[in-house]
Amino acid sequence: MPTSQKARTTTTLADCRDCPRLAGFLDQVKAENPDYYCKPVPPFGAADPGLLIVGLAPGLHGANRSGRPFTGDHAGILLYETLHRFGFSSRPVSVSAEDGLELINCRITNAVKCLPPANKPETAEIRQCNKHLQSELQSLQPGTAVLALGSIAHASVLMALGLKAKSHTFGHGAVHELPSGLRLYDSYHCSRYNTQTRRLTPEMFHAVFARIVKDFKE
Repeated sequence: MPTSQKARTTTTLADCRDCPRLAGFLDQVKAENPDYYCKPVPPFGAADPGLLIVGLAPGLHGANRSGRPFTGDHAGILLYETLHRFGFSSRPVSVSAEDGLELINCRITNAVKCLPPANKPETAEIRQCNKHLQSELQSLQPGTAVLALGSIAHASVLMALGLKAKSHTFGHGAVHELPSGLRLYDSYHCSRYNTQTRRLTPEMFHAVFARIVKDFKE
């Protein structure tokens, strides 16, 4: 595995205000919470990962506050614990962007890089932001694993690769061999709702990662 690497910053992404509704909402949240990050959240992790994890969007008091994907909110609890369990993270808990945690052979990003109101990006915003995910996917080596957390992330990956949604149906635990040479894995999102309702249990989530690690070895 490549050595661990700290977060990458993407200057052009940080300045993006292409979605007026999202940009205005970030301004509003920043005014109410001056110490929050409140900008498009860049990917975090290895520059050339074996595993790219794609979430939905930053959480209000999570990535939007900390500036690191899945850091500071409930959704990150299971994710970082699982990453550490399977050797993709130096620590099991992600507290802040300055806590020294490093990802190993792994990078985390989102389908939509800005906090959406009510955590629900509009279709036009997903499409507008897709160019960033497209660039990330194009930089990956054939054979890289891509884990989509939820159906929107799954659809966004397919959109970025120019594939039709019906060609690869989302399903928890599903694995899709893509024409680009990437392998797409699906999981329910590790959100508070999904974990508290037991739609996604730790055992279910761990099983997805166990499959990814097993495929790495084959």
